[in-house]
Amino acid sequence: MHELGVVFHVIEQLEEVAAENDVKNIKSVTLKLGEVSAVVPALLTDCWDWAKKKHDIMTEAELIIEKIPAVTFCEDCKQEYDTIPNGKTCPHCGSGNTFLVQGNEFLIKEIEAE
Repeated sequence: MHELGVVFHVIEQLEEVAAENDVKNIKSVTLKLGEVSAVVPALLTDCWDWAKKKHDIMTEAELIIEKIPAVTFCEDCKQEYDTIPNGKTCPHCGSGNTFLVQGNEFLIKEIEAE
């Protein structure tokens, strides 16, 4: 389960930001998570709920996850399409000459602190 490692990395970044800004308590963290980022939201939340209790600055911090839809672009017909139901094959022209435009991201969007 790499979600625990991801959570530890996020917490490390939050602690650095908190120290730089003299923050004593983090109330919530909003993450933007791509649909095909290989991070499972339910597992991420479970890991977050366990790990946050080990850090005084965020024992009650809520984790908010915003999904970024996966979108792929076809270089042959120049159209974008929903990646999940179609994969690498363009539903418009059948080409496999495609690339992912968005949906692989994992970003800290917002931190709410006291």
